[in-house]
Amino acid sequence: MIESQYVDLGGSLAYVEAAGEGPAVLCIHTAGQSGVQWRHTLTGLAALGYRVIVPDLPGHGRSEPAVGGPVRDLGRYAEWCIDLIDELGLDRPYVMGCSIGGKISLDIATRISDRLSGVVAMAAEVNAPKPGGAAALDRGMEDASSPSRTDRTYYGTLAVCGRTVPAERVEMIAAMHRREDPIITTSDLIGWFSHDIRAGLANITCPTYLVVGDDDFWLDLDQVAWTGSQIQGARTLVLEGIGHYPMEEVDDFASVADGWLRTLAEDAARAR
Repeated sequence: MIESQYVDLGGSLAYVEAAGEGPAVLCIHTAGQSGVQWRHTLTGLAALGYRVIVPDLPGHGRSEPAVGGPVRDLGRYAEWCIDLIDELGLDRPYVMGCSIGGKISLDIATRISDRLSGVVAMAAEVNAPKPGGAAALDRGMEDASSPSRTDRTYYGTLAVCGRTVPAERVEMIAAMHRREDPIITTSDLIGWFSHDIRAGLANITCPTYLVVGDDDFWLDLDQVAWTGSQIQGARTLVLEGIGHYPMEEVDDFASVADGWLRTLAEDAARAR
């Protein structure tokens, strides 16, 4: 059974869904999206013996807007997630995220590695800030010559899904992305381009998986590998024929994720 609740975090209400019993897994969605991206993972991992927690970040899905307006600093999301971990009393959770959720997962690990069982960061790399990208996104919100953000999101999502993913599933993923608020999405992506945690990677001591699809043209595979090389004991996995949204693209993703989490648990046991 899926449980839902609103939690007061930072002066606004956060919508959180949870299911199952067992080791806790906090799942963080992508830019502009919501916990709906984890709808199959939520029940699938719960059935495999996990306590799965899926929040909507501030201003996303059913959560209230962040105090002060849309968030452009992914570090604020990381702090928010840590507050959620504290509020829910999660004991040594795994943190799993994709895209900005992957970066947020790594940021969380730079801050509280000793309180985590492990991290799975999908579709995430850590590199120097790209102010030009952020500036272009800012202008795109105001420039009348910019294509419709809704159309750009839809067609961009179609393009970045992997070549092995069935067409009807790709269409479903893209159609659900059309529901995004363009201001929230753009703010998230500005955060993606400007967030820099390179100096903190050495602080990550919990078992870590970096996962990327080889059809994800938004990611540089070499940069993902470099990110993994900066984290002690991190594993890097490339998914053939998969794009930017593994939890939505991969068949029976919950079972695949279960395998990753078991591997991280084995890594932790060997490190003791």
